[in-house]
Amino acid sequence: MEQSTRTGSHKAKATNRLDNRTLDRIKEIITAADGQAGAPIRVSQEVQGLIGHLPLEALDVIAKEMRIPPSELFGITSFYSFFSMVPKGKYLIQVCLGTSCYVKGGQKIIDALKKEFGLEPEGTTSDRKFSLKTVRCLGCCGLSPVLAVNENVHRKVKPRQLREILSSYQ
Repeated sequence: MEQSTRTGSHKAKATNRLDNRTLDRIKEIITAADGQAGAPIRVSQEVQGLIGHLPLEALDVIAKEMRIPPSELFGITSFYSFFSMVPKGKYLIQVCLGTSCYVKGGQKIIDALKKEFGLEPEGTTSDRKFSLKTVRCLGCCGLSPVLAVNENVHRKVKPRQLREILSSYQ
């Protein structure tokens, strides 16, 4: 697996410029939402659906076209957890760090994902195959430690099982 990308509290760099077709589509989305209640949220949701995430360049275009301060738009998109400023992988790995999972090895799973796959929490592999998110509970305390890959829950996971588990996702 390849190294992960992560922005966290760091300012993301616009590595891929938005093409003209995407910029035109963003402007159409903004025009369609003009005057609607909650327009910045609606527009941001649609743009994220279009691109897969909200790169800084897209946020700048939205703010400029909607005539709202970039800080206001960033505040909205950083508040709601369903928005992402980094590309997401095809498969979302969620590792539980609730009390039971943590005590039974949840952090060791995170450490192994970092070491073996270069995957950081809230990061995505550069091939966009996997994204990693830590969660406080997956509701499977009796099966801890658990991790979920998209909708599939893997129970009583040991770090040595990660390669086998993840290789089943193509």
